[in-house]
Amino acid sequence: MTKIKSVRTRVWNWKGPTVPPSGNFCTNASDALWIKGDAMASFRFHQWLTCEIETEDGTIGIGNAALAPMLVKQAIDEWFAPLVVGEDPFDYAYLWEKMYRRSHAWGRKGIGMTAISAVDIAIWDLMGKLVGKPVFKLLGGRTKEKIPVYYSKLYAGPVESMQAEAEEALKHGYTGFKSRFGFGPKDGMAGMRENLKRVEALREVIGYDNDLMLECYMGWNLDYAKRMLPKLAKYEPRWLEEPVIADDVAGYAELNAMGIVPISGGEHEFSVIGCAELINRRAVSVLQYDTNRVGGITAAQKVNAIAEAAQIPVIPHAGQMHNYHLTMANTNCPMSEYFPVFDVEVGNELFYYIFEGDPEAQDGFLQLDDDKPGLGISISDKHLSNFEITE
Repeated sequence: MTKIKSVRTRVWNWKGPTVPPSGNFCTNASDALWIKGDAMASFRFHQWLTCEIETEDGTIGIGNAALAPMLVKQAIDEWFAPLVVGEDPFDYAYLWEKMYRRSHAWGRKGIGMTAISAVDIAIWDLMGKLVGKPVFKLLGGRTKEKIPVYYSKLYAGPVESMQAEAEEALKHGYTGFKSRFGFGPKDGMAGMRENLKRVEALREVIGYDNDLMLECYMGWNLDYAKRMLPKLAKYEPRWLEEPVIADDVAGYAELNAMGIVPISGGEHEFSVIGCAELINRRAVSVLQYDTNRVGGITAAQKVNAIAEAAQIPVIPHAGQMHNYHLTMANTNCPMSEYFPVFDVEVGNELFYYIFEGDPEAQDGFLQLDDDKPGLGISISDKHLSNFEITE
């Protein structure tokens, strides 16, 4: 038995070129405020955290976190790392509970749970490497020949450019597309028309035999969403994502109960109990936790079981390897979100600049390797000149 010897965290600060912010790019929770400049600023993340856990035999497991990396780093370094050093990584359930319960007064949401997620993901990568198996094999194995993915980079912009992007993605075999709304309550009826114009324009390109998902990113409120749902119905969206702020579970439940458009959410929810509330209250028709926020793979697998019992599908936020393995191993996870490799814009793109091994979509699908142990990714040295790394 080999034990955990050390935990190393690094924050990767992107200093390379970025796509400049544009107006009405994507609604978000800050839209409700009077803000000068880029309202999306607090939701752009040009940093990422890596968490490397090494055992006595020199094996290293890699975890990661994208939310507030500098704060998460402090939480791991000062609180969570000492709780796992000296322990057997295969006692992952015990280690998860140890981290969760010993930080419960302050850590069960937000920064604390994000830190637990990074450590837990690293432990699962470590276990896979120690037994020579991919993580999805440890979770139950392959439930799909390959994973269907939907194209998720249609941010709001000029109608013609959105149509051109959708048309190009269509050529690459995607059968699902997700677009963002650029207008919300502050923009009034004129903004509603702009939103609807873009939905209609995308349907003109992709037709009605392909899925169209629509995202608000918490930028609407209950009143506005209730007014918009009947107007959106004729475009047959597969779901409306995060129409209200994450804490408004009652608002989610009310919108979902209207039965007009399925409501999705959960990427800003934390822990098994937090997700269980969304499931039990039928607040969402599609659950979208992110494994590097919800509590890691240990928590995500429990959430998957609860969601399956309620017949609510799980489609994790943002794709990426920590989510793909769970999708591969669970029948109740029908597909994955997918961001193509692109210049750094919002921040999801950083994953491709920090890690190697994330699969590339082919004809609307991606594949995991049966012979790659652990998560199947490594930390890349190809883009080091574009990062400032904080140890």
